[in-house]
Amino acid sequence: MKSDLAISQQTPLQPINAIAERAGILPSELVPQGSAKAKVKFAALQRLTEHKQGKLVVVTAITPTPLGEGKTVTTIGLAQGLAQVGTNVMACIRQPSMGPVFGVKGGAAGGGYSQVAPMEELNLHLTGDIHAVAAAHNLAAAAIDARLFHEQKQGDNFAAKTGLTPVNIDANRIVWRRSVDINDRTLRRITIGINNPGSSANGIERESGFDITAASELMAVLALASDLTDLRLRIGKVVLAYNTAGEPITAEDIQVAGAMAAILRDAAQPTLMQTLEGVPTLVHAGPFANIAHGNSSIIADKMALGLADVVVTEGGFGSDMGFEKACNIKARAAGKAPDAAVVVATLRGLKANSGVYDLRPGQSLPAAIFAPDQAALTAGFANLKWHIDNVKRYGIPVVVALNRFPQDSDEELNWLQAQVEALGAQVAISEAFGKGGAGAVALAHKVNEALSQPSQFQYLYDCQQPIEHKLLSMVESGYGGAGIELSAQAKADIAQLTQLGFAHLPVCMAKSPLSISHDPALKGVPTGFTVPINELKLCAGAGFIYVLTGNVMTMPGLSDKPGYLSVDIDADGNIIGLDD
Repeated sequence: MKSDLAISQQTPLQPINAIAERAGILPSELVPQGSAKAKVKFAALQRLTEHKQGKLVVVTAITPTPLGEGKTVTTIGLAQGLAQVGTNVMACIRQPSMGPVFGVKGGAAGGGYSQVAPMEELNLHLTGDIHAVAAAHNLAAAAIDARLFHEQKQGDNFAAKTGLTPVNIDANRIVWRRSVDINDRTLRRITIGINNPGSSANGIERESGFDITAASELMAVLALASDLTDLRLRIGKVVLAYNTAGEPITAEDIQVAGAMAAILRDAAQPTLMQTLEGVPTLVHAGPFANIAHGNSSIIADKMALGLADVVVTEGGFGSDMGFEKACNIKARAAGKAPDAAVVVATLRGLKANSGVYDLRPGQSLPAAIFAPDQAALTAGFANLKWHIDNVKRYGIPVVVALNRFPQDSDEELNWLQAQVEALGAQVAISEAFGKGGAGAVALAHKVNEALSQPSQFQYLYDCQQPIEHKLLSMVESGYGGAGIELSAQAKADIAQLTQLGFAHLPVCMAKSPLSISHDPALKGVPTGFTVPINELKLCAGAGFIYVLTGNVMTMPGLSDKPGYLSVDIDADGNIIGLDD
Protein backbone atom coordinates (compact mmCIF):
# COMPACT_ATOMS: atom_id res chain seq x y z
CA MET A 1 0.00 0.00 0.00
CA LYS A 2 1.18 3.54 -0.74
CA SER A 3 2.33 5.80 2.05
CA ASP A 4 -0.16 8.22 3.61
CA LEU A 5 1.65 11.17 2.06
CA ALA A 6 1.68 9.58 -1.41
CA ILE A 7 -2.04 8.80 -1.18
CA SER A 8 -2.79 12.37 -0.15
CA GLN A 9 -0.60 13.95 -2.82
CA GLN A 10 -1.90 11.68 -5.61
CA THR A 11 -5.62 12.00 -4.84
CA PRO A 12 -7.33 14.69 -6.96
CA LEU A 13 -9.03 17.25 -4.72
CA GLN A 14 -12.04 19.40 -5.48
CA PRO A 15 -11.66 23.21 -5.46
CA ILE A 16 -12.39 24.48 -1.98
CA ASN A 17 -15.26 26.66 -3.25
CA ALA A 18 -16.95 23.49 -4.55
CA ILE A 19 -16.55 21.89 -1.12
CA ALA A 20 -18.03 25.01 0.47
CA GLU A 21 -21.01 24.88 -1.90
CA ARG A 22 -21.50 21.20 -1.07
CA ALA A 23 -21.52 22.06 2.63
CA GLY A 24 -23.98 24.93 2.19
CA ILE A 25 -21.47 27.72 2.87
CA LEU A 26 -22.11 30.85 0.79
CA PRO A 27 -19.34 32.32 -1.42
CA SER A 28 -19.50 35.56 0.60
CA GLU A 29 -18.75 33.56 3.77
CA LEU A 30 -15.52 32.08 2.43
CA VAL A 31 -11.96 33.45 2.56
CA PRO A 32 -9.87 31.14 0.33
CA GLN A 33 -6.32 30.37 1.44
CA GLY A 34 -5.14 28.82 -1.81
CA SER A 35 -7.03 26.12 -3.69
CA ALA A 36 -7.39 23.52 -0.91
CA LYS A 37 -8.40 25.42 2.21
CA ALA A 38 -10.37 28.49 3.26
CA LYS A 39 -11.39 30.36 6.36
CA VAL A 40 -15.12 30.49 7.09
CA LYS A 41 -16.36 33.90 8.23
CA PHE A 42 -18.48 34.47 11.31
CA ALA A 43 -21.25 35.57 8.97
CA ALA A 44 -21.92 31.88 8.40
CA LEU A 45 -22.31 31.31 12.13
CA GLN A 46 -24.73 34.22 12.41
CA ARG A 47 -26.76 33.03 9.39
CA LEU A 48 -27.05 29.51 10.76
CA THR A 49 -28.19 30.52 14.24
CA GLU A 50 -31.83 29.69 13.55
CA HIS A 51 -31.15 26.55 11.47
CA LYS A 52 -32.18 23.15 12.74
CA GLN A 53 -29.23 21.58 14.53
CA GLY A 54 -27.78 18.24 13.47
CA LYS A 55 -26.63 15.33 15.65
CA LEU A 56 -23.16 15.31 17.21
CA VAL A 57 -21.01 12.16 17.29
CA VAL A 58 -17.81 12.15 19.37
CA VAL A 59 -15.13 9.60 18.47
CA THR A 60 -13.09 8.41 21.44
CA ALA A 61 -11.00 5.32 22.19
CA ILE A 62 -9.64 2.74 24.55
CA THR A 63 -6.46 3.55 26.48
CA PRO A 64 -4.07 3.98 23.55
CA THR A 65 -0.55 2.85 22.77
CA PRO A 66 1.96 5.73 22.35
CA LEU A 67 1.28 5.71 18.57
CA GLY A 68 -2.51 6.00 18.91
CA GLU A 69 -5.29 3.63 17.83
CA GLY A 70 -6.71 5.46 14.82
CA LYS A 71 -9.30 7.90 16.17
CA THR A 72 -8.70 10.41 13.39
CA VAL A 73 -8.73 7.66 10.75
CA THR A 74 -12.04 6.48 12.20
CA THR A 75 -13.43 10.02 12.45
CA ILE A 76 -12.66 10.73 8.80
CA GLY A 77 -13.56 7.22 7.64
CA LEU A 78 -16.89 7.35 9.48
CA ALA A 79 -17.72 10.72 7.92
CA GLN A 80 -16.95 9.24 4.49
CA GLY A 81 -18.97 6.12 5.30
CA LEU A 82 -21.95 8.21 6.38
CA ALA A 83 -21.72 10.17 3.13
CA GLN A 84 -21.72 6.91 1.17
CA VAL A 85 -24.98 5.81 2.82
CA GLY A 86 -26.61 9.15 1.97
CA THR A 87 -26.23 11.03 5.25
CA ASN A 88 -25.61 14.77 5.07
CA VAL A 89 -22.40 14.87 7.13
CA MET A 90 -19.49 17.10 8.07
CA ALA A 91 -16.40 16.39 10.17
CA CYS A 92 -14.76 18.67 12.75
CA ILE A 93 -11.19 17.95 13.79
CA ARG A 94 -8.40 19.69 15.69
CA GLN A 95 -5.37 21.29 14.08
CA PRO A 96 -2.23 19.18 14.66
CA SER A 97 0.64 20.57 16.72
CA MET A 98 4.08 20.47 15.16
CA GLY A 99 5.36 19.10 18.48
CA PRO A 100 4.31 15.49 17.79
CA VAL A 101 4.66 15.95 14.00
CA PHE A 102 8.41 16.43 14.48
CA GLY A 103 8.51 14.38 17.67
CA VAL A 104 7.08 10.90 18.23
CA LYS A 105 3.54 10.41 17.01
CA GLY A 106 3.71 12.10 13.61
CA GLY A 107 0.86 13.88 11.85
CA ALA A 108 -2.82 13.97 12.67
CA ALA A 109 -4.56 14.10 9.30
CA GLY A 110 -5.83 10.53 9.53
CA GLY A 111 -4.21 7.90 7.35
CA GLY A 112 -4.51 5.65 4.34
CA TYR A 113 -7.69 6.44 2.41
CA SER A 114 -9.31 8.25 5.34
CA GLN A 115 -7.44 11.53 5.51
CA VAL A 116 -8.01 15.25 5.48
CA ALA A 117 -6.04 16.67 2.58
CA PRO A 118 -3.59 18.04 1.75
CA MET A 119 -2.05 16.27 4.73
CA GLU A 120 1.22 18.21 4.62
CA GLU A 121 -0.64 21.53 4.77
CA LEU A 122 -2.80 20.33 7.66
CA ASN A 123 0.24 19.14 9.65
CA LEU A 124 2.51 22.10 8.92
CA HIS A 125 1.15 25.57 9.80
CA LEU A 126 -2.21 25.22 7.98
CA THR A 127 -3.51 28.82 8.16
CA GLY A 128 -1.30 29.81 11.09
CA ASP A 129 -3.84 29.53 13.90
CA ILE A 130 -1.44 27.87 16.36
CA HIS A 131 1.20 30.50 15.64
CA ALA A 132 -1.41 33.21 16.26
CA VAL A 133 -2.20 31.65 19.64
CA ALA A 134 1.52 31.62 20.47
CA ALA A 135 1.90 35.26 19.41
CA ALA A 136 -1.06 36.42 21.50
CA HIS A 137 0.12 34.31 24.43
CA ASN A 138 3.67 35.67 24.27
CA LEU A 139 2.44 39.25 23.89
CA ALA A 140 0.69 38.82 27.24
CA ALA A 141 3.88 37.37 28.74
CA ALA A 142 5.92 40.31 27.46
CA ALA A 143 3.28 42.76 28.69
CA ILE A 144 3.24 41.47 32.27
CA ASP A 145 7.05 41.47 32.49
CA ALA A 146 7.23 44.96 30.98
CA ARG A 147 4.64 46.22 33.46
CA LEU A 148 6.58 44.69 36.34
CA PHE A 149 9.80 46.34 35.09
CA HIS A 150 8.36 49.81 34.60
CA GLU A 151 6.37 49.88 37.86
CA GLN A 152 9.43 48.83 39.85
CA LYS A 153 11.80 51.17 38.00
CA GLN A 154 9.58 54.26 38.20
CA GLY A 155 8.01 53.58 41.59
CA ASP A 156 5.68 56.36 42.73
CA ASN A 157 6.21 58.22 39.42
CA PHE A 158 4.71 55.43 37.30
CA ALA A 159 1.10 56.64 37.45
CA ALA A 160 1.97 60.26 36.78
CA LYS A 161 4.26 59.43 33.88
CA THR A 162 2.04 56.88 32.11
CA GLY A 163 -1.49 57.74 33.21
CA LEU A 164 -1.89 54.06 34.14
CA THR A 165 -2.93 52.73 37.53
CA PRO A 166 -0.22 50.55 39.12
CA VAL A 167 -1.26 46.91 39.46
CA ASN A 168 1.47 46.05 42.00
CA ILE A 169 2.58 42.73 40.54
CA ASP A 170 4.06 40.18 42.91
CA ALA A 171 7.15 39.11 40.94
CA ASN A 172 7.02 35.70 42.60
CA ARG A 173 3.44 35.11 41.50
CA ILE A 174 3.50 35.68 37.75
CA VAL A 175 1.68 32.58 36.49
CA TRP A 176 1.71 33.24 32.74
CA ARG A 177 4.62 31.40 31.12
CA ARG A 178 5.59 31.57 27.45
CA SER A 179 4.68 29.14 24.66
CA VAL A 180 6.11 27.62 21.49
CA ASP A 181 4.77 24.89 19.18
CA ILE A 182 7.87 22.69 19.30
CA ASN A 183 8.91 20.00 21.78
CA ASP A 184 11.81 21.47 23.76
CA ARG A 185 12.51 20.09 27.24
CA THR A 186 15.24 22.68 27.89
CA LEU A 187 12.55 25.37 28.10
CA ARG A 188 10.53 23.74 30.86
CA ARG A 189 12.33 25.80 33.48
CA ILE A 190 14.37 28.88 32.62
CA THR A 191 15.62 32.14 34.10
CA ILE A 192 14.65 35.34 32.32
CA GLY A 193 15.73 38.97 32.73
CA ILE A 194 19.39 38.14 33.39
CA ASN A 195 21.39 41.37 33.65
CA ASN A 196 24.98 42.47 33.86
CA PRO A 197 26.02 43.55 37.38
CA GLY A 198 24.45 46.87 38.32
CA SER A 199 22.05 46.89 35.35
CA SER A 200 18.31 46.22 35.02
CA ALA A 201 18.10 46.87 31.27
CA ASN A 202 16.95 43.32 30.55
CA GLY A 203 14.04 43.40 32.97
CA ILE A 204 13.45 41.80 36.35
CA GLU A 205 15.27 38.52 36.82
CA ARG A 206 12.98 35.65 37.73
CA GLU A 207 12.31 31.97 37.03
CA SER A 208 9.81 31.06 34.35
CA GLY A 209 9.37 28.53 31.54
CA PHE A 210 7.61 27.54 28.34
CA ASP A 211 4.58 25.34 27.64
CA ILE A 212 3.78 23.87 24.25
CA THR A 213 1.26 26.14 22.53
CA ALA A 214 -1.56 23.60 22.54
CA ALA A 215 -1.44 23.74 26.36
CA SER A 216 -1.90 27.51 26.40
CA GLU A 217 -5.07 28.73 28.06
CA LEU A 218 -5.63 30.80 24.93
CA MET A 219 -5.98 27.60 22.92
CA ALA A 220 -8.74 26.52 25.30
CA VAL A 221 -10.30 29.98 25.01
CA LEU A 222 -10.28 29.60 21.22
CA ALA A 223 -11.90 26.17 21.51
CA LEU A 224 -14.56 27.13 24.06
CA ALA A 225 -15.61 30.59 22.84
CA SER A 226 -19.06 30.73 21.22
CA ASP A 227 -18.34 33.74 18.99
CA LEU A 228 -16.02 36.75 18.67
CA THR A 229 -17.68 38.68 21.48
CA ASP A 230 -17.32 35.74 23.82
CA LEU A 231 -13.71 35.28 22.70
CA ARG A 232 -12.89 38.88 23.60
CA LEU A 233 -14.55 38.60 27.01
CA ARG A 234 -12.71 35.37 27.81
CA ILE A 235 -9.34 36.82 26.84
CA GLY A 236 -9.95 39.73 29.21
CA LYS A 237 -10.52 37.30 32.10
CA VAL A 238 -7.21 35.45 31.64
CA VAL A 239 -5.16 35.70 34.84
CA LEU A 240 -1.52 36.59 34.21
CA ALA A 241 -0.28 37.19 37.76
CA TYR A 242 -1.30 38.08 41.30
CA ASN A 243 -0.66 41.36 43.05
CA THR A 244 1.02 41.88 46.41
CA ALA A 245 -2.38 41.54 48.11
CA GLY A 246 -2.96 38.10 46.53
CA GLU A 247 -5.58 39.32 44.04
CA PRO A 248 -5.59 38.19 40.37
CA ILE A 249 -4.28 40.49 37.66
CA THR A 250 -5.99 39.87 34.33
CA ALA A 251 -5.15 40.69 30.73
CA GLU A 252 -7.89 43.33 30.94
CA ASP A 253 -6.23 44.88 33.99
CA ILE A 254 -3.03 45.62 32.07
CA GLN A 255 -4.95 46.53 28.90
CA VAL A 256 -3.38 43.89 26.67
CA ALA A 257 -6.56 41.87 26.06
CA GLY A 258 -7.68 43.95 23.08
CA ALA A 259 -4.39 43.46 21.25
CA MET A 260 -4.48 39.73 22.01
CA ALA A 261 -7.98 39.53 20.56
CA ALA A 262 -6.83 41.39 17.44
CA ILE A 263 -4.10 38.79 16.91
CA LEU A 264 -6.64 35.98 17.31
CA ARG A 265 -9.40 37.52 15.17
CA ASP A 266 -8.68 35.48 12.05
CA ALA A 267 -7.63 32.41 14.04
CA ALA A 268 -11.13 32.37 15.54
CA GLN A 269 -12.49 31.45 12.09
CA PRO A 270 -12.47 27.68 11.39
CA THR A 271 -10.59 26.40 8.35
CA LEU A 272 -12.57 24.47 5.74
CA MET A 273 -10.82 21.49 4.15
CA GLN A 274 -11.95 18.17 2.67
CA THR A 275 -11.44 14.47 3.10
CA LEU A 276 -10.01 12.39 0.26
CA GLU A 277 -13.63 11.67 -0.73
CA GLY A 278 -14.71 15.30 -0.63
CA VAL A 279 -16.52 15.37 2.74
CA PRO A 280 -16.43 18.97 4.07
CA THR A 281 -14.27 19.20 7.18
CA LEU A 282 -13.77 22.10 9.59
CA VAL A 283 -10.37 22.24 11.29
CA HIS A 284 -10.10 24.37 14.43
CA ALA A 285 -8.35 24.57 17.83
CA GLY A 286 -5.54 22.39 19.08
CA PRO A 287 -4.79 18.86 20.29
CA PHE A 288 -3.62 17.21 23.54
CA ALA A 289 -6.36 16.06 25.91
CA ASN A 290 -3.70 15.02 28.43
CA ILE A 291 -2.36 18.54 29.11
CA ALA A 292 -5.09 20.57 27.43
CA HIS A 293 -8.78 20.68 26.59
CA GLY A 294 -8.27 18.34 23.64
CA ASN A 295 -11.40 18.97 21.56
CA SER A 296 -12.22 20.88 18.40
CA SER A 297 -13.92 24.22 18.80
CA ILE A 298 -17.47 25.08 19.74
CA ILE A 299 -17.52 27.60 16.88
CA ALA A 300 -16.69 24.88 14.32
CA ASP A 301 -19.25 22.52 15.84
CA LYS A 302 -21.97 25.18 15.76
CA MET A 303 -21.28 25.96 12.11
CA ALA A 304 -21.25 22.28 11.14
CA LEU A 305 -24.36 21.44 13.19
CA GLY A 306 -26.24 24.18 11.35
CA LEU A 307 -25.14 22.82 7.98
CA ALA A 308 -25.24 19.03 8.34
CA ASP A 309 -27.55 16.38 9.73
CA VAL A 310 -24.64 14.58 11.42
CA VAL A 311 -21.33 16.04 12.62
CA VAL A 312 -18.45 13.72 13.48
CA THR A 313 -15.74 15.04 15.79
CA GLU A 314 -13.18 13.51 18.15
CA GLY A 315 -11.74 13.94 21.63
CA GLY A 316 -8.08 13.30 22.31
CA PHE A 317 -6.81 9.97 23.67
CA GLY A 318 -9.17 7.62 25.58
CA SER A 319 -12.65 8.20 26.95
CA ASP A 320 -11.15 9.12 30.33
CA MET A 321 -9.41 12.05 28.61
CA GLY A 322 -10.84 14.00 25.65
CA PHE A 323 -14.32 12.48 25.84
CA GLU A 324 -14.56 13.30 29.55
CA LYS A 325 -13.60 16.91 28.80
CA ALA A 326 -16.07 17.02 25.90
CA CYS A 327 -18.82 16.09 28.35
CA ASN A 328 -17.86 17.97 31.52
CA ILE A 329 -16.26 21.11 30.04
CA LYS A 330 -17.17 21.56 26.37
CA ALA A 331 -20.82 20.48 26.62
CA ARG A 332 -21.35 22.91 29.51
CA ALA A 333 -19.88 25.81 27.53
CA ALA A 334 -21.66 24.90 24.29
CA GLY A 335 -25.03 23.95 25.71
CA LYS A 336 -24.81 20.92 23.41
CA ALA A 337 -24.05 17.37 24.55
CA PRO A 338 -22.94 14.52 22.27
CA ASP A 339 -25.79 12.50 20.80
CA ALA A 340 -23.67 9.35 20.41
CA ALA A 341 -20.09 8.20 20.87
CA VAL A 342 -17.80 5.83 19.00
CA VAL A 343 -15.12 3.98 20.98
CA VAL A 344 -12.19 2.98 18.77
CA ALA A 345 -10.43 -0.25 19.71
CA THR A 346 -7.61 -2.20 18.10
CA LEU A 347 -6.19 -5.63 18.67
CA ARG A 348 -2.75 -4.15 19.35
CA GLY A 349 -4.20 -1.62 21.80
CA LEU A 350 -6.01 -4.26 23.83
CA LYS A 351 -2.95 -6.51 23.88
CA ALA A 352 -0.95 -3.53 25.11
CA ASN A 353 -3.45 -3.11 27.94
CA SER A 354 -2.86 -6.68 29.05
CA GLY A 355 0.34 -5.53 30.75
CA VAL A 356 2.43 -8.09 28.84
CA TYR A 357 4.18 -5.47 26.71
CA ASP A 358 6.37 -2.62 27.94
CA LEU A 359 5.45 0.18 25.54
CA ARG A 360 7.03 3.61 25.88
CA PRO A 361 6.76 6.87 23.92
CA GLY A 362 9.51 7.23 21.35
CA GLN A 363 9.91 3.49 20.83
CA SER A 364 8.49 1.38 17.99
CA LEU A 365 5.79 -1.13 18.79
CA PRO A 366 7.23 -4.67 19.11
CA ALA A 367 6.43 -7.00 16.20
CA ALA A 368 5.07 -9.56 18.67
CA ILE A 369 2.11 -7.33 19.51
CA PHE A 370 0.71 -7.91 15.98
CA ALA A 371 0.99 -11.70 16.22
CA PRO A 372 -1.99 -13.78 17.44
CA ASP A 373 -2.04 -13.80 21.26
CA GLN A 374 -5.39 -14.82 22.66
CA ALA A 375 -4.26 -14.62 26.28
CA ALA A 376 -3.12 -11.01 25.93
CA LEU A 377 -6.24 -10.08 23.96
CA THR A 378 -8.50 -11.64 26.57
CA ALA A 379 -6.69 -9.84 29.39
CA GLY A 380 -6.81 -6.52 27.55
CA PHE A 381 -10.50 -6.78 26.72
CA ALA A 382 -11.34 -5.49 30.19
CA ASN A 383 -10.00 -2.09 29.13
CA LEU A 384 -12.47 -1.89 26.24
CA LYS A 385 -15.34 -2.92 28.51
CA TRP A 386 -14.34 -0.15 30.94
CA HIS A 387 -14.42 2.49 28.19
CA ILE A 388 -17.81 1.26 26.93
CA ASP A 389 -19.18 1.52 30.47
CA ASN A 390 -17.54 4.92 30.87
CA VAL A 391 -19.39 6.35 27.86
CA LYS A 392 -22.64 4.83 29.11
CA ARG A 393 -22.04 6.59 32.45
CA TYR A 394 -22.82 9.84 30.63
CA GLY A 395 -26.08 8.46 29.25
CA ILE A 396 -24.91 8.46 25.62
CA PRO A 397 -25.47 5.62 23.09
CA VAL A 398 -22.17 3.96 22.21
CA VAL A 399 -20.82 2.14 19.14
CA VAL A 400 -17.50 0.27 19.13
CA ALA A 401 -15.32 0.59 16.03
CA LEU A 402 -12.74 -2.18 15.67
CA ASN A 403 -10.06 -0.40 13.65
CA ARG A 404 -8.42 -3.01 11.50
CA PHE A 405 -4.68 -3.04 10.80
CA PRO A 406 -3.23 -5.07 7.88
CA GLN A 407 -1.56 -7.53 10.27
CA ASP A 408 -4.79 -8.31 12.17
CA SER A 409 -6.23 -11.81 11.98
CA ASP A 410 -9.87 -12.49 11.16
CA GLU A 411 -10.03 -14.98 14.02
CA GLU A 412 -9.08 -12.43 16.68
CA LEU A 413 -11.28 -9.69 15.20
CA ASN A 414 -14.29 -12.01 15.06
CA TRP A 415 -13.66 -13.08 18.66
CA LEU A 416 -13.46 -9.45 19.76
CA GLN A 417 -16.62 -8.51 17.88
CA ALA A 418 -18.51 -11.38 19.53
CA GLN A 419 -17.29 -10.28 22.98
CA VAL A 420 -18.55 -6.74 22.43
CA GLU A 421 -21.91 -7.98 21.14
CA ALA A 422 -22.22 -10.16 24.24
CA LEU A 423 -22.07 -6.94 26.28
CA GLY A 424 -25.09 -5.66 24.35
CA ALA A 425 -23.09 -2.93 22.60
CA GLN A 426 -23.20 -1.98 18.92
CA VAL A 427 -19.98 -2.90 17.10
CA ALA A 428 -18.53 -2.91 13.58
CA ILE A 429 -15.16 -3.68 12.06
CA SER A 430 -13.79 -0.59 10.34
CA GLU A 431 -11.47 -0.84 7.35
CA ALA A 432 -11.47 2.90 6.74
CA PHE A 433 -7.68 3.05 6.55
CA GLY A 434 -7.39 0.70 3.59
CA LYS A 435 -10.77 1.23 1.91
CA GLY A 436 -11.87 4.76 2.82
CA GLY A 437 -15.60 5.35 3.19
CA ALA A 438 -16.46 1.95 1.70
CA GLY A 439 -14.60 0.34 4.60
CA ALA A 440 -16.69 2.27 7.13
CA VAL A 441 -20.19 1.71 5.72
CA ALA A 442 -21.01 -0.95 8.32
CA LEU A 443 -19.85 1.43 11.05
CA ALA A 444 -21.93 4.24 9.53
CA HIS A 445 -25.10 2.11 9.70
CA LYS A 446 -24.40 1.30 13.38
CA VAL A 447 -23.87 4.97 14.18
CA ASN A 448 -27.10 5.98 12.45
CA GLU A 449 -28.89 3.33 14.53
CA ALA A 450 -27.33 4.76 17.70
CA LEU A 451 -28.40 8.27 16.74
CA SER A 452 -31.99 7.07 16.49
CA GLN A 453 -31.85 6.11 20.17
CA PRO A 454 -32.70 8.65 22.87
CA SER A 455 -29.76 10.17 24.72
CA GLN A 456 -30.08 10.77 28.47
CA PHE A 457 -26.96 12.86 28.92
CA GLN A 458 -25.69 13.62 32.40
CA TYR A 459 -22.56 15.26 33.77
CA LEU A 460 -20.12 13.39 35.95
CA TYR A 461 -20.33 16.00 38.72
CA ASP A 462 -22.23 19.09 39.79
CA CYS A 463 -20.13 22.22 39.31
CA GLN A 464 -21.56 23.71 42.50
CA GLN A 465 -19.78 21.04 44.54
CA PRO A 466 -16.61 22.13 46.37
CA ILE A 467 -13.42 21.70 44.34
CA GLU A 468 -12.21 18.75 46.39
CA HIS A 469 -15.51 16.93 45.84
CA LYS A 470 -15.19 17.41 42.08
CA LEU A 471 -11.67 16.02 42.17
CA LEU A 472 -12.90 13.00 44.10
CA SER A 473 -15.72 12.48 41.60
CA MET A 474 -13.21 12.60 38.74
CA VAL A 475 -10.90 10.05 40.34
CA GLU A 476 -13.45 7.70 41.90
CA SER A 477 -16.24 7.81 39.28
CA GLY A 478 -14.27 9.04 36.27
CA TYR A 479 -11.22 6.79 36.63
CA GLY A 480 -12.25 4.08 39.11
CA GLY A 481 -9.62 5.11 41.64
CA ALA A 482 -9.70 5.07 45.43
CA GLY A 483 -9.12 8.74 46.19
CA ILE A 484 -6.81 11.70 45.91
CA GLU A 485 -3.67 12.86 47.68
CA LEU A 486 -3.40 16.65 47.85
CA SER A 487 0.03 18.24 48.02
CA ALA A 488 0.54 21.24 50.29
CA GLN A 489 0.53 23.42 47.16
CA ALA A 490 -2.76 21.86 45.98
CA LYS A 491 -4.40 22.49 49.36
CA ALA A 492 -3.29 26.14 49.26
CA ASP A 493 -4.53 26.46 45.67
CA ILE A 494 -7.96 25.06 46.56
CA ALA A 495 -8.26 27.46 49.49
CA GLN A 496 -7.30 30.45 47.35
CA LEU A 497 -9.54 29.53 44.41
CA THR A 498 -12.46 29.09 46.80
CA GLN A 499 -11.74 32.39 48.53
CA LEU A 500 -11.55 34.21 45.19
CA GLY A 501 -14.94 32.81 44.11
CA PHE A 502 -13.85 30.35 41.42
CA ALA A 503 -14.84 27.08 43.11
CA HIS A 504 -17.86 26.74 40.79
CA LEU A 505 -15.74 26.06 37.70
CA PRO A 506 -15.36 22.58 36.17
CA VAL A 507 -11.99 20.85 36.44
CA CYS A 508 -9.62 20.08 33.56
CA MET A 509 -7.43 17.17 34.61
CA ALA A 510 -3.90 16.91 33.22
CA LYS A 511 -2.71 13.32 33.49
CA SER A 512 -1.06 10.47 31.61
CA PRO A 513 -3.06 9.27 28.57
CA LEU A 514 -1.42 5.84 28.71
CA SER A 515 -3.47 4.57 31.64
CA ILE A 516 -6.96 5.15 33.01
CA SER A 517 -5.08 6.15 36.17
CA HIS A 518 -2.39 8.83 36.55
CA ASP A 519 0.40 6.23 36.29
CA PRO A 520 1.29 5.03 32.75
CA ALA A 521 2.61 1.77 34.20
CA LEU A 522 -0.87 0.75 35.42
CA LYS A 523 -2.43 -1.02 32.43
CA GLY A 524 -5.84 -2.56 31.78
CA VAL A 525 -8.38 -1.48 34.39
CA PRO A 526 -6.43 -0.43 37.47
CA THR A 527 -8.25 -0.09 40.80
CA GLY A 528 -7.34 1.00 44.29
CA PHE A 529 -4.97 3.72 43.10
CA THR A 530 -4.73 7.18 44.66
CA VAL A 531 -4.13 10.11 42.34
CA PRO A 532 -1.61 12.70 43.55
CA ILE A 533 -2.87 16.23 42.93
CA ASN A 534 0.19 18.45 42.64
CA GLU A 535 -1.16 21.84 41.70
CA LEU A 536 -4.31 23.68 40.59
CA LYS A 537 -4.25 26.67 38.26
CA LEU A 538 -7.01 29.13 37.53
CA CYS A 539 -7.98 29.38 33.86
CA ALA A 540 -10.64 32.03 34.27
CA GLY A 541 -10.76 32.85 30.57
CA ALA A 542 -11.20 29.24 29.51
CA GLY A 543 -13.65 28.78 32.36
CA PHE A 544 -12.09 25.86 34.21
CA ILE A 545 -9.61 24.93 36.91
CA TYR A 546 -6.52 23.23 35.50
CA VAL A 547 -5.37 20.31 37.67
CA LEU A 548 -1.89 18.79 37.36
CA THR A 549 -1.54 15.18 38.53
CA GLY A 550 1.29 12.69 38.75
CA ASN A 551 4.35 13.42 36.61
CA VAL A 552 2.54 15.19 33.77
CA MET A 553 4.57 17.84 31.90
CA THR A 554 3.21 20.71 29.82
CA MET A 555 6.25 20.85 27.53
CA PRO A 556 7.15 17.55 25.80
CA GLY A 557 10.71 16.67 24.85
CA LEU A 558 12.19 15.18 21.69
CA SER A 559 13.24 11.52 21.66
CA ASP A 560 16.67 10.28 20.62
CA LYS A 561 15.25 9.53 17.14
CA PRO A 562 12.62 12.22 16.50
CA GLY A 563 10.29 12.45 13.53
CA TYR A 564 11.97 15.49 12.00
CA LEU A 565 14.88 13.28 10.89
CA SER A 566 12.76 12.03 7.96
CA VAL A 567 11.19 15.30 6.81
CA ASP A 568 12.63 17.21 3.86
CA ILE A 569 11.74 18.80 0.53
CA ASP A 570 12.61 17.65 -2.98
CA ALA A 571 13.94 19.78 -5.84
CA ASP A 572 10.41 20.87 -6.74
CA GLY A 573 9.58 21.95 -3.20
CA ASN A 574 7.36 18.95 -2.41
CA ILE A 575 7.43 17.87 1.22
CA ILE A 576 8.67 14.32 1.70
CA GLY A 577 9.04 11.96 4.67
CA LEU A 578 6.25 13.48 6.73
CA ASP A 579 4.69 10.07 7.37
CA ASP A 580 7.85 7.98 7.84
